[in-house]
Amino acid sequence: MRRLALFLALAPLGACSMDPHYVRPELPVPPSWPVGDAYLARSEAALPSISYRDIFRDPRLQTLIEQALVNNRDLRVAAANIASARAQYHIQRAELLPEVDASAGYRFADPGGGSGSGTTGASRANGSFSTDIGINAFEIDLFGRVRSLSRAAQNRYFETEAAARATRLTLVGDIGTAWLTYASDRSLLKIAQDTAASAESSVKLTKARLDGGIAPRTDLAQAQIVLTTAQSDLAQQTTAVAQDVNALQLLVGAPIDPALLPASIDEAAKSFADLPAGLDSGILLRRPDVVQAEYELRAANAEIGAARAALFPRISLTALAGFASGPLGSLFTGGAFNYSVAPSVNYPIFRAGAGKAGVRQSEAQRDAALATYEKTIQTAFREVSDALARRGTIDAQTAAQRALTAAATDNYRLSDARYRGGIDTFLQSLDAQRSLYSAQRSLIATELVAASNRVTLYRVLGGDATLDMTASGPTPVGAATPP
Repeated sequence: MRRLALFLALAPLGACSMDPHYVRPELPVPPSWPVGDAYLARSEAALPSISYRDIFRDPRLQTLIEQALVNNRDLRVAAANIASARAQYHIQRAELLPEVDASAGYRFADPGGGSGSGTTGASRANGSFSTDIGINAFEIDLFGRVRSLSRAAQNRYFETEAAARATRLTLVGDIGTAWLTYASDRSLLKIAQDTAASAESSVKLTKARLDGGIAPRTDLAQAQIVLTTAQSDLAQQTTAVAQDVNALQLLVGAPIDPALLPASIDEAAKSFADLPAGLDSGILLRRPDVVQAEYELRAANAEIGAARAALFPRISLTALAGFASGPLGSLFTGGAFNYSVAPSVNYPIFRAGAGKAGVRQSEAQRDAALATYEKTIQTAFREVSDALARRGTIDAQTAAQRALTAAATDNYRLSDARYRGGIDTFLQSLDAQRSLYSAQRSLIATELVAASNRVTLYRVLGGDATLDMTASGPTPVGAATPP
């Protein structure tokens, strides 16, 4: 038994690995972000580790995000997937050690079935006690097949953690965007209310001028068109605001306190900070989806080793040791002890090429995982480049839109005064009002794009991907082993 225990202890130490040597692929993108007229000059500083609190500085928005990290159902699904992957890894890792089973029993036999008589019938009946401890078909992993499968399961566990971080990052970004969208729709609602009030005043004035014989009926019809259009937009924006609240409640996973919502896009946009991108595209390696794709590549690489090891003989060991005795009192004494050891070797002689095909299949899956990893990085590079291009021009567009709105406001004020003074026709006042309404709506849309661009940069650059999801959620990237 001592030799058997020593053999079992040393067998895993001699296992070799047939996994291909893993080297992280080179980045399939340029080493730096694009430059040109659409891009701002950037510093050489690397992107520091940040939290969403560094970018989303409004305490109300931070409160909503904190509530979502507790209540959101997508995060709960992600946490459950992590627990499942962790358990699967533990199940696979357990195959590196033998499964030891213990049993105890009592056996009674009466060959005569009780039909005998006297001492003859009694002598036929007998009973026996036994207790055993054994190992059943434990695979001695000389060629590393089980260890390769264990590494694959571990990498898929880490992959699931990265997927959870990607879910968290998307959730935080979605809440920021939804919060800004609500603020934008509140501003549009205010404009519609002001326009409707102004149009209603114009209708009253035009009707009075019509009744006095000063204005034609067409002026009243045009004023009513402006009023009904504003009323239609007012109803539409009222619906949009309500739907924005519904969208936020779904993301947060709980009812929302109205006090946590912004009053306008101007107010909300001021609370979002810029995110420095730096010049090195290597920061893409911190994005959770890129980390997830690399762990899948590592898992596929380990499965090649398992497929290669399957081409070699599989050595198994079955061992049994125990005690057997008729009287219970002598079960653990004398010659009651017995044991058996049954090593076996299984080597398939003919499988019609299935073993080598298994290796080729695992290599093809590794190649697919490599292409997916590279495509994920290329997609990330494109997303960051697009966001930087938008960031580089949005300030100029916003400034121009503000100037346009100011000019349209002044033009409408003058045109309305001239109409009320009987100098200009209502058509000129109507055109000025329409221009102002369009300019105001365009300015709000531009401010929404500018603020949303900061959210987009936070998301596409990986956000706070190096931080834990929750206290009981994913561990930081680079953890040596799962718990």
